[in-house]
Amino acid sequence: MRFISKVLRWLLGFVAVALAGLALWLYLAPPSLIRVAAGYSAKIVCSNVFVAGRDAERVLELDVQAPGHPILKFIDVDVDRERRTVSAGLLGVFGRSIAVAHEGFGCATVADGDLDAVPQMPAVETPAALTTGIWPDGIAVEPSQDPAVVKILDDKALTGPGMRAVVVVKNGRIVGERYGEGFTLKTPLLGWSMTKSVNAAIVGTAVKAGKLSLDKSPVFPSWAEETRAAIKVADLMAMSSGLEFNEDYGDVTDVTRMLYLEPDMAGFAEDKPAVAAPGTLFNYSSGTAVMLSRVWQDAIGAEALTWPRNALFAPIGMTSAVLETDARGTFVGSSYLYATARDWARFGLFIEQDGVWNGTRILPEGFVSMMRAEAAASKGEYGQGQVWLHGPDAGTPPGEDPDRGFDLPDDTFWFLGHDGQSTAVIPSQRLVVVRLGLTPSKLGYKPQAMVAALAKALP
Repeated sequence: MRFISKVLRWLLGFVAVALAGLALWLYLAPPSLIRVAAGYSAKIVCSNVFVAGRDAERVLELDVQAPGHPILKFIDVDVDRERRTVSAGLLGVFGRSIAVAHEGFGCATVADGDLDAVPQMPAVETPAALTTGIWPDGIAVEPSQDPAVVKILDDKALTGPGMRAVVVVKNGRIVGERYGEGFTLKTPLLGWSMTKSVNAAIVGTAVKAGKLSLDKSPVFPSWAEETRAAIKVADLMAMSSGLEFNEDYGDVTDVTRMLYLEPDMAGFAEDKPAVAAPGTLFNYSSGTAVMLSRVWQDAIGAEALTWPRNALFAPIGMTSAVLETDARGTFVGSSYLYATARDWARFGLFIEQDGVWNGTRILPEGFVSMMRAEAAASKGEYGQGQVWLHGPDAGTPPGEDPDRGFDLPDDTFWFLGHDGQSTAVIPSQRLVVVRLGLTPSKLGYKPQAMVAALAKALP
């Protein structure tokens, strides 16, 4: 018995030492996957608390942990409303990351914890409330009484699981909308990669102002003496730069490392090597969109941080729009725009109207046509200006057209984002359909059926 007791004490001691060693390792050198999970959790909770006004624990449970990687279930967050920060870590301790909020600019991920290196943001004025006029000039709407439209929007199979908002715009007016439980017309919602299309329009405002050319090359001074010197801004817009970038999610790849581990996202993407000649390889890349942000910000100069609001959001009445930056002040034009569903619909209407708002041209003549013209290297998938030429491909077998079987007008094009965000624009029918939600692609939902039904009901 004495021998067994000694063995048990030895084993317990060994386990205790091993656990202490494991804890020390996780604390001092946490694996990148843990750091990404912590950074993602801090960022999403921060933005939803300080931009969307939602409950932190609800966001952690529903938005972060429910649809995500299993490791996310062990991430705890701490919200400091006085400092306007959210910190997160595995069991609240390991791989800690922090996100900080700035009024009017949302939250920035500060993976290195260096809050002093985060630039101060300029003061922004609170946008004036909309009047009681009819949308888009005011807040009131005249919903369609068409029973076919009502039936479509009441069909949960068509609006999809996890739907948070649907807004339908016909001939410049909202003719129907629906909101999921806990969400209203005043809730700012994340568009994820729909932000890329907005970022492309901001590029257009810089072009119209004479600050930037799509033919600019080299794009960055660091590319001047090498093969990347031939890359033009237009190649970035068409996702055809030839640069290496891994856009896979769910693990530590280029996109997750950039978004949650790199304080200077544009610098990270800028360092990627070329793997093909410009214009010859389509590679959908969030790094490309962030580089575009850096390009137009450099072109604008001192007014860059207020440019999106002054040049685009305010003129078209997107008063809820918050475009977020990284920890070095570059707008995350790939992923991080929050806006109400109605303001996402405003942007869709603005593009449907060829970049004109209330008779004022905001984008250059022909710019929207360029955006939706096929990028040759994409083989029919993508436009030349950060828009998709087909709807979501959730559940579509490789090589098949995601729109096959849906009766969509030929001129339909899309802004698409992670977890079920979509805006369909159909210029020939003056129809815009925004659908926002929390709908992972594994669920196989496609908004094409809803959009096709609405296009038929609203010819």
